[in-house]
Amino acid sequence: MRMVILLVALLAIVGGVVGVVSPDSLTALRRQYVATPLGPYAVGAVRVAIGLLFILFAPASRVPKTLRVLGVVVCIQGLVQGVAFSFVGLERAQAILEWEAAHPGLLRVGALIALATGGFVAFAVTNPRTRFSN
Repeated sequence: MRMVILLVALLAIVGGVVGVVSPDSLTALRRQYVATPLGPYAVGAVRVAIGLLFILFAPASRVPKTLRVLGVVVCIQGLVQGVAFSFVGLERAQAILEWEAAHPGLLRVGALIALATGGFVAFAVTNPRTRFSN
């Protein structure tokens, strides 16, 4: 399970770096999944699964309470995305995405949050270094 969480952290870090350097690249990727009716539901389901992974692995991490809270937040994100998309609809979701694309500064802030979160998760799930006494 640790390797899966580290892969998720690595993807968040890479996504954060790409988003900071070229926010248009991530917007193009988001356009692809928003273009299909089931795409936002699939992404929401993946977010819920990632949140559950964080919650389940939290006791074995360096910071169990914080990782558990992060897992709950990620689960809520996924659930809200699935429920909100039912009310917003495909056309409105695409309009929101285009508004976000017109504000690359906001996209970069979100990418920095993803970068920091990925780094934190990677830190939280790795074992602390063993200190050798002299």
